[in-house]
Amino acid sequence: MSTTPALGKKAPDFDLPVVGGGYGENARVTLADLKGSKVVLYFYPKDDTPGCTTQACGIRDAWGELSKKAKVFGISIDPVKKHAKFIQKYDLPFPLLSDEAQEMVAAYGVWVEKSMYGKTYLGTERTTFVLDEKGIVKAVFPKVKPAEHVDLLLGALD
Repeated sequence: MSTTPALGKKAPDFDLPVVGGGYGENARVTLADLKGSKVVLYFYPKDDTPGCTTQACGIRDAWGELSKKAKVFGISIDPVKKHAKFIQKYDLPFPLLSDEAQEMVAAYGVWVEKSMYGKTYLGTERTTFVLDEKGIVKAVFPKVKPAEHVDLLLGALD
């Protein structure tokens, strides 16, 4: 497990499959592709679960405002096909990155030990990174509460 990228430092690069948000079939995105735009990378545990759905739908509902301020990407270890179903079910206007190999969650320090019902396991910690136009980390929201996510983003992007 690696550490979370520090404020003021360059965010780790990535090259992942992307679905939704106007990206075509078999598309990929790298951090270099996004240079020149503010970027929101929000890591979440799993498609179509209560907290993740609340978080995604909050972004969807604020999309008119958010999309003017930054490029927004949701990231989980779910496969592209599962992402596509999630996008379709909730009419999500933004793209989702598929990190099945768990490389990006590791590089961003969000692949952590968790526990539920006395069992420990590795999983994605709900964390959001806001990057400037040069890929520098400007804000980090660890363990963000889904219902508070959009307000934090709008504050960080002003």
